Amino acid sequence: MKFHLDRGVLGDAVSWATRTLPVRPAMPILQGVRIVADAGGELQFSTFDYEVSAQIRLEAEIEQPGEVLVQGRMLSDIVRALPNKDVSIALEGTKLQVRCGSARFALATLPVEEYPQLPSMPPVAGSVAADVFSEAISQVTVAASKDDTLPLLTGVKVEISGETMTLMATDRYRLALRELTWNPTTPGTELTALVRGRTLHEVARSLATGGGVEIALSEDDSATLIGFEAGGRRTTSTLVDGEYPPVRRLFPDTSAITAVVATGSLIDAVKRVSLVAERNTPVRLSFTEGQVALEAGAGDDAQASEVLEAHLTGEDLVVGFNSGFLLDGLGALGTEFVRLTFTDSIKPSVMTGQDSLEGDPDTSYKYLIMPMRI
Repeated sequence: MKFHLDRGVLGDAVSWATRTLPVRPAMPILQGVRIVADAGGELQFSTFDYEVSAQIRLEAEIEQPGEVLVQGRMLSDIVRALPNKDVSIALEGTKLQVRCGSARFALATLPVEEYPQLPSMPPVAGSVAADVFSEAISQVTVAASKDDTLPLLTGVKVEISGETMTLMATDRYRLALRELTWNPTTPGTELTALVRGRTLHEVARSLATGGGVEIALSEDDSATLIGFEAGGRRTTSTLVDGEYPPVRRLFPDTSAITAVVATGSLIDAVKRVSLVAERNTPVRLSFTEGQVALEAGAGDDAQASEVLEAHLTGEDLVVGFNSGFLLDGLGALGTEFVRLTFTDSIKPSVMTGQDSLEGDPDTSYKYLIMPMRI
Protein backbone atom coordinates (compact mmCIF):
# COMPACT_ATOMS: atom_id res chain seq x y z
CA MET A 1 0.00 0.00 0.00
CA LYS A 2 1.24 3.47 -0.87
CA PHE A 3 -0.54 6.80 -1.24
CA HIS A 4 0.11 10.55 -1.22
CA LEU A 5 -2.12 13.24 0.31
CA ASP A 6 -2.13 16.87 1.39
CA ARG A 7 -1.21 17.13 5.05
CA GLY A 8 -4.25 19.26 5.95
CA VAL A 9 -6.71 16.90 4.27
CA LEU A 10 -5.03 13.90 5.87
CA GLY A 11 -5.05 15.55 9.30
CA ASP A 12 -8.77 16.33 9.14
CA ALA A 13 -9.61 12.78 8.04
CA VAL A 14 -7.50 11.03 10.68
CA SER A 15 -8.66 13.38 13.44
CA TRP A 16 -12.31 12.81 12.56
CA ALA A 17 -12.01 9.02 12.27
CA THR A 18 -10.16 8.65 15.58
CA ARG A 19 -12.24 11.09 17.64
CA THR A 20 -14.41 8.32 19.12
CA LEU A 21 -11.62 5.84 19.90
CA PRO A 22 -12.07 4.42 23.42
CA VAL A 23 -9.52 5.45 26.04
CA ARG A 24 -9.61 2.03 27.70
CA PRO A 25 -10.85 -0.41 25.04
CA ALA A 26 -12.04 -3.92 25.83
CA MET A 27 -9.38 -5.23 23.44
CA PRO A 28 -6.12 -3.49 22.41
CA ILE A 29 -6.93 -3.95 18.72
CA LEU A 30 -9.85 -1.54 19.08
CA GLN A 31 -7.31 1.28 19.51
CA GLY A 32 -6.55 0.95 15.82
CA VAL A 33 -7.63 2.89 12.77
CA ARG A 34 -8.14 0.83 9.60
CA ILE A 35 -6.82 2.40 6.41
CA VAL A 36 -7.98 1.07 3.04
CA ALA A 37 -6.60 2.41 -0.24
CA ASP A 38 -8.31 1.11 -3.38
CA ALA A 39 -7.24 1.19 -6.99
CA GLY A 40 -10.04 3.61 -7.86
CA GLY A 41 -8.34 6.43 -5.93
CA GLU A 42 -10.52 6.29 -2.81
CA LEU A 43 -9.03 6.27 0.67
CA GLN A 44 -10.96 5.12 3.75
CA PHE A 45 -10.21 5.60 7.44
CA SER A 46 -12.45 3.72 9.89
CA THR A 47 -12.71 2.91 13.61
CA PHE A 48 -15.09 0.70 15.57
CA ASP A 49 -15.46 -0.27 19.25
CA TYR A 50 -18.55 -2.51 18.93
CA GLU A 51 -20.78 0.42 19.92
CA VAL A 52 -19.79 3.36 17.71
CA SER A 53 -18.24 3.18 14.25
CA ALA A 54 -16.79 6.02 12.19
CA GLN A 55 -15.76 5.93 8.54
CA ILE A 56 -14.57 8.71 6.26
CA ARG A 57 -13.97 8.44 2.51
CA LEU A 58 -11.83 10.83 0.47
CA GLU A 59 -9.89 10.99 -2.77
CA ALA A 60 -6.11 10.50 -2.77
CA GLU A 61 -3.24 9.77 -5.11
CA ILE A 62 -2.97 6.03 -4.60
CA GLU A 63 0.15 4.42 -5.98
CA GLN A 64 -0.48 0.95 -4.58
CA PRO A 65 -3.81 -0.28 -3.14
CA GLY A 66 -3.94 -2.15 0.14
CA GLU A 67 -5.07 -2.00 3.75
CA VAL A 68 -3.44 -1.67 7.15
CA LEU A 69 -4.32 -1.24 10.83
CA VAL A 70 -2.27 1.09 13.07
CA GLN A 71 -2.59 2.78 16.45
CA GLY A 72 -5.17 5.52 15.86
CA ARG A 73 -4.19 8.09 18.46
CA MET A 74 -0.50 7.80 17.63
CA LEU A 75 -1.19 8.31 13.93
CA SER A 76 -3.39 11.31 14.74
CA ASP A 77 -0.69 12.88 16.94
CA ILE A 78 1.97 12.32 14.27
CA VAL A 79 -0.09 13.76 11.42
CA ARG A 80 -1.02 16.79 13.52
CA ALA A 81 2.68 17.50 14.14
CA LEU A 82 3.82 17.17 10.51
CA PRO A 83 4.99 20.21 8.51
CA ASN A 84 2.53 21.71 6.04
CA LYS A 85 3.65 19.66 3.03
CA ASP A 86 2.38 16.67 1.07
CA VAL A 87 2.51 13.38 2.98
CA SER A 88 3.54 10.00 1.60
CA ILE A 89 2.39 6.89 3.46
CA ALA A 90 3.56 3.40 2.52
CA LEU A 91 3.38 -0.07 4.04
CA GLU A 92 6.88 -1.57 4.04
CA GLY A 93 6.99 -5.01 5.61
CA THR A 94 5.35 -4.76 9.04
CA LYS A 95 5.86 -1.00 9.37
CA LEU A 96 3.78 1.90 8.10
CA GLN A 97 6.18 4.57 6.87
CA VAL A 98 5.04 8.19 7.10
CA ARG A 99 7.11 10.77 5.21
CA CYS A 100 6.55 14.52 5.08
CA GLY A 101 9.37 16.85 4.08
CA SER A 102 12.38 15.74 6.10
CA ALA A 103 10.22 14.12 8.81
CA ARG A 104 10.13 10.30 8.93
CA PHE A 105 8.02 8.01 11.12
CA ALA A 106 7.68 4.23 11.21
CA LEU A 107 4.59 2.83 12.94
CA ALA A 108 4.08 -0.76 13.99
CA THR A 109 1.04 -2.38 12.40
CA LEU A 110 -1.72 -4.39 14.07
CA PRO A 111 -3.24 -7.61 12.62
CA VAL A 112 -5.90 -6.17 10.30
CA GLU A 113 -7.51 -9.58 9.81
CA GLU A 114 -8.49 -9.59 13.52
CA TYR A 115 -10.23 -6.22 13.32
CA PRO A 116 -14.06 -6.41 13.49
CA GLN A 117 -16.09 -5.60 10.41
CA LEU A 118 -17.96 -2.31 10.56
CA PRO A 119 -21.74 -2.68 10.85
CA SER A 120 -23.87 -2.05 7.78
CA MET A 121 -25.95 1.10 7.69
CA PRO A 122 -29.67 0.65 8.41
CA PRO A 123 -32.14 1.87 5.76
CA VAL A 124 -32.17 5.65 5.27
CA ALA A 125 -35.20 7.03 7.11
CA GLY A 126 -34.82 10.61 5.90
CA SER A 127 -32.61 13.69 5.77
CA VAL A 128 -32.28 17.02 7.52
CA ALA A 129 -30.28 20.22 7.02
CA ALA A 130 -26.92 19.68 8.71
CA ASP A 131 -26.75 23.12 10.33
CA VAL A 132 -30.25 22.78 11.81
CA PHE A 133 -29.54 19.27 13.10
CA SER A 134 -26.19 20.32 14.55
CA GLU A 135 -27.77 23.27 16.38
CA ALA A 136 -30.57 21.06 17.73
CA ILE A 137 -28.11 18.49 19.05
CA SER A 138 -26.01 21.13 20.80
CA GLN A 139 -29.13 22.62 22.41
CA VAL A 140 -30.38 19.30 23.74
CA THR A 141 -27.21 17.44 24.77
CA VAL A 142 -26.40 20.08 27.42
CA ALA A 143 -29.13 18.47 29.53
CA ALA A 144 -28.09 14.83 28.99
CA SER A 145 -26.61 13.12 32.04
CA LYS A 146 -22.85 12.53 32.18
CA ASP A 147 -23.28 9.85 34.84
CA ASP A 148 -22.58 6.46 33.24
CA THR A 149 -24.18 4.69 36.20
CA LEU A 150 -27.50 5.94 34.75
CA PRO A 151 -27.03 4.92 31.10
CA LEU A 152 -30.65 5.63 30.20
CA LEU A 153 -30.27 9.33 31.03
CA THR A 154 -27.02 9.67 29.06
CA GLY A 155 -29.13 9.19 25.95
CA VAL A 156 -31.13 11.62 23.82
CA LYS A 157 -34.67 10.54 22.97
CA VAL A 158 -35.40 10.98 19.26
CA GLU A 159 -39.06 10.97 18.26
CA ILE A 160 -40.11 11.18 14.63
CA SER A 161 -43.68 11.84 13.56
CA GLY A 162 -44.11 12.63 9.89
CA GLU A 163 -42.06 15.72 9.07
CA THR A 164 -41.44 16.60 12.73
CA MET A 165 -38.41 15.38 14.65
CA THR A 166 -38.17 15.95 18.39
CA LEU A 167 -34.98 15.61 20.45
CA MET A 168 -35.11 15.59 24.25
CA ALA A 169 -32.70 14.92 27.12
CA THR A 170 -32.71 15.15 30.90
CA ASP A 171 -30.40 14.49 33.85
CA ARG A 172 -33.28 14.84 36.39
CA TYR A 173 -32.35 18.45 37.23
CA ARG A 174 -33.12 20.01 33.84
CA LEU A 175 -34.81 18.99 30.61
CA ALA A 176 -34.16 20.21 27.07
CA LEU A 177 -36.53 19.69 24.13
CA ARG A 178 -36.10 20.77 20.52
CA GLU A 179 -38.49 20.29 17.61
CA LEU A 180 -37.37 20.62 14.00
CA THR A 181 -38.59 19.84 10.50
CA TRP A 182 -36.95 17.09 8.48
CA ASN A 183 -37.57 15.18 5.23
CA PRO A 184 -38.70 11.58 5.84
CA THR A 185 -38.14 8.98 3.14
CA THR A 186 -41.63 7.61 3.78
CA PRO A 187 -44.45 10.12 4.50
CA GLY A 188 -46.13 9.59 7.86
CA THR A 189 -43.12 7.82 9.36
CA GLU A 190 -43.38 7.13 13.11
CA LEU A 191 -40.04 6.24 14.76
CA THR A 192 -38.37 6.49 18.17
CA ALA A 193 -34.77 5.89 19.23
CA LEU A 194 -32.61 6.50 22.28
CA VAL A 195 -29.16 7.64 21.12
CA ARG A 196 -26.05 8.22 23.24
CA GLY A 197 -25.60 11.91 23.93
CA ARG A 198 -21.82 11.66 23.44
CA THR A 199 -22.31 10.14 20.00
CA LEU A 200 -24.72 12.86 18.93
CA HIS A 201 -22.35 15.53 20.24
CA GLU A 202 -19.56 14.13 18.06
CA VAL A 203 -21.94 13.94 15.09
CA ALA A 204 -22.86 17.61 15.57
CA ARG A 205 -19.20 18.65 15.57
CA SER A 206 -18.66 17.01 12.19
CA LEU A 207 -21.85 18.37 10.57
CA ALA A 208 -21.52 22.08 11.28
CA THR A 209 -20.18 22.79 7.77
CA GLY A 210 -23.65 22.74 6.14
CA GLY A 211 -25.32 20.62 3.48
CA GLY A 212 -27.56 17.76 4.50
CA VAL A 213 -27.28 14.67 6.65
CA GLU A 214 -28.97 11.36 6.03
CA ILE A 215 -30.32 9.55 9.09
CA ALA A 216 -30.56 5.78 8.87
CA LEU A 217 -32.83 3.88 11.24
CA SER A 218 -34.83 0.69 10.94
CA GLU A 219 -38.60 1.16 11.00
CA ASP A 220 -39.34 -1.86 13.18
CA ASP A 221 -39.45 -2.03 16.97
CA SER A 222 -36.34 -4.22 17.09
CA ALA A 223 -34.04 -1.49 15.75
CA THR A 224 -30.67 -1.54 17.52
CA LEU A 225 -28.58 0.75 15.31
CA ILE A 226 -28.75 4.33 14.04
CA GLY A 227 -26.55 5.85 11.34
CA PHE A 228 -25.63 9.36 10.17
CA GLU A 229 -23.95 10.17 6.86
CA ALA A 230 -22.87 13.46 5.28
CA GLY A 231 -20.05 14.55 3.01
CA GLY A 232 -18.32 11.17 2.89
CA ARG A 233 -18.45 10.82 6.68
CA ARG A 234 -20.47 8.01 8.22
CA THR A 235 -21.17 7.25 11.89
CA THR A 236 -23.19 4.39 13.34
CA SER A 237 -24.10 3.80 16.96
CA THR A 238 -25.93 1.12 18.85
CA LEU A 239 -29.02 2.45 20.58
CA VAL A 240 -29.40 2.73 24.34
CA ASP A 241 -31.67 -0.02 25.63
CA GLY A 242 -34.50 0.87 27.97
CA GLU A 243 -37.72 2.82 28.37
CA TYR A 244 -37.13 6.57 28.55
CA PRO A 245 -39.17 8.38 31.23
CA PRO A 246 -42.26 10.31 30.03
CA VAL A 247 -40.60 13.71 30.36
CA ARG A 248 -42.94 15.74 28.13
CA ARG A 249 -45.51 15.94 30.93
CA LEU A 250 -43.03 17.90 33.07
CA PHE A 251 -43.69 21.03 31.01
CA PRO A 252 -46.56 22.92 32.71
CA ASP A 253 -49.68 23.69 30.67
CA THR A 254 -49.99 27.21 32.10
CA SER A 255 -47.71 29.61 33.95
CA ALA A 256 -48.83 32.49 36.12
CA ILE A 257 -45.55 34.46 36.04
CA THR A 258 -43.47 35.47 33.02
CA ALA A 259 -40.24 37.47 32.84
CA VAL A 260 -38.40 38.60 29.70
CA VAL A 261 -34.72 39.58 29.98
CA ALA A 262 -31.95 40.32 27.48
CA THR A 263 -30.13 37.00 27.11
CA GLY A 264 -26.58 38.30 26.76
CA SER A 265 -26.88 40.63 29.73
CA LEU A 266 -28.30 37.87 31.90
CA ILE A 267 -25.52 35.46 30.92
CA ASP A 268 -22.85 38.01 31.80
CA ALA A 269 -24.49 38.89 35.12
CA VAL A 270 -24.89 35.22 36.16
CA LYS A 271 -21.23 34.59 35.36
CA ARG A 272 -20.16 37.55 37.51
CA VAL A 273 -22.27 36.94 40.61
CA SER A 274 -21.65 33.18 40.55
CA LEU A 275 -17.95 33.82 41.15
CA VAL A 276 -18.72 34.05 44.87
CA ALA A 277 -21.26 31.21 44.97
CA GLU A 278 -19.97 28.15 46.74
CA ARG A 279 -20.52 24.74 45.22
CA ASN A 280 -24.14 23.57 45.39
CA THR A 281 -25.38 26.99 46.45
CA PRO A 282 -27.82 28.86 44.21
CA VAL A 283 -27.73 32.15 42.41
CA ARG A 284 -30.84 33.99 43.58
CA LEU A 285 -33.02 35.88 41.12
CA SER A 286 -35.54 38.38 42.54
CA PHE A 287 -38.07 39.50 39.94
CA THR A 288 -40.05 42.69 40.49
CA GLU A 289 -41.73 45.01 38.01
CA GLY A 290 -39.09 46.37 35.64
CA GLN A 291 -36.08 44.52 37.00
CA VAL A 292 -34.40 41.34 38.18
CA ALA A 293 -31.84 41.42 41.00
CA LEU A 294 -29.18 38.69 41.01
CA GLU A 295 -27.44 37.73 44.26
CA ALA A 296 -24.98 35.08 45.41
CA GLY A 297 -23.12 34.41 48.64
CA ALA A 298 -24.35 34.89 52.18
CA GLY A 299 -23.31 35.57 55.78
CA ASP A 300 -19.61 36.19 56.37
CA ASP A 301 -18.64 34.78 52.97
CA ALA A 302 -18.09 36.80 49.81
CA GLN A 303 -21.24 38.29 48.30
CA ALA A 304 -22.22 39.70 44.92
CA SER A 305 -25.28 41.35 43.43
CA GLU A 306 -26.36 42.93 40.17
CA VAL A 307 -29.58 44.41 38.81
CA LEU A 308 -30.84 44.07 35.23
CA GLU A 309 -33.84 45.42 33.37
CA ALA A 310 -36.63 42.85 33.05
CA HIS A 311 -40.23 42.82 31.85
CA LEU A 312 -42.38 41.02 34.44
CA THR A 313 -45.95 39.79 34.05
CA GLY A 314 -47.54 38.44 37.25
CA GLU A 315 -46.53 38.54 40.91
CA ASP A 316 -43.06 39.29 42.27
CA LEU A 317 -40.92 36.18 42.63
CA VAL A 318 -37.66 35.07 44.26
CA VAL A 319 -36.10 31.86 42.90
CA GLY A 320 -32.71 30.16 43.10
CA PHE A 321 -30.92 28.21 40.36
CA ASN A 322 -27.73 26.24 39.93
CA SER A 323 -25.60 28.74 38.00
CA GLY A 324 -24.09 26.12 35.67
CA PHE A 325 -27.47 24.70 34.70
CA LEU A 326 -28.85 28.21 34.22
CA LEU A 327 -25.94 29.22 31.97
CA ASP A 328 -26.26 26.02 29.91
CA GLY A 329 -29.86 26.84 29.09
CA LEU A 330 -29.25 30.51 28.38
CA GLY A 331 -26.29 29.70 26.14
CA ALA A 332 -28.31 27.19 24.13
CA LEU A 333 -31.10 29.63 23.24
CA GLY A 334 -29.31 31.67 20.58
CA THR A 335 -31.89 34.48 20.77
CA GLU A 336 -31.75 38.15 21.77
CA PHE A 337 -34.15 37.71 24.70
CA VAL A 338 -35.08 34.90 27.06
CA ARG A 339 -38.59 34.32 28.36
CA LEU A 340 -38.72 32.60 31.77
CA THR A 341 -42.06 31.24 32.90
CA PHE A 342 -42.86 30.22 36.48
CA THR A 343 -45.70 28.56 38.36
CA ASP A 344 -44.10 29.44 41.70
CA SER A 345 -40.65 29.51 43.32
CA ILE A 346 -40.40 25.76 43.95
CA LYS A 347 -41.76 24.30 40.72
CA PRO A 348 -39.78 23.97 37.47
CA SER A 349 -39.17 27.05 35.35
CA VAL A 350 -39.19 26.93 31.55
CA MET A 351 -36.97 29.02 29.28
CA THR A 352 -37.75 29.85 25.66
CA GLY A 353 -36.18 32.37 23.35
CA GLN A 354 -37.62 35.36 21.53
CA ASP A 355 -36.11 37.88 19.13
CA SER A 356 -37.58 41.05 20.65
CA LEU A 357 -38.91 42.25 23.98
CA GLU A 358 -42.53 42.25 22.83
CA GLY A 359 -42.18 39.37 20.35
CA ASP A 360 -43.65 35.90 20.48
CA PRO A 361 -41.62 33.12 22.11
CA ASP A 362 -39.96 30.51 19.92
CA THR A 363 -41.27 27.30 21.47
CA SER A 364 -39.33 25.00 19.13
CA TYR A 365 -36.68 24.92 21.89
CA LYS A 366 -37.65 24.65 25.56
CA TYR A 367 -35.33 24.28 28.54
CA LEU A 368 -36.85 23.30 31.88
CA ILE A 369 -34.79 23.81 35.03
CA MET A 370 -35.50 22.78 38.61
CA PRO A 371 -35.05 25.53 41.22
CA MET A 372 -32.80 25.10 44.25
CA ARG A 373 -33.84 25.66 47.83
CA ILE A 374 -32.86 29.18 48.92
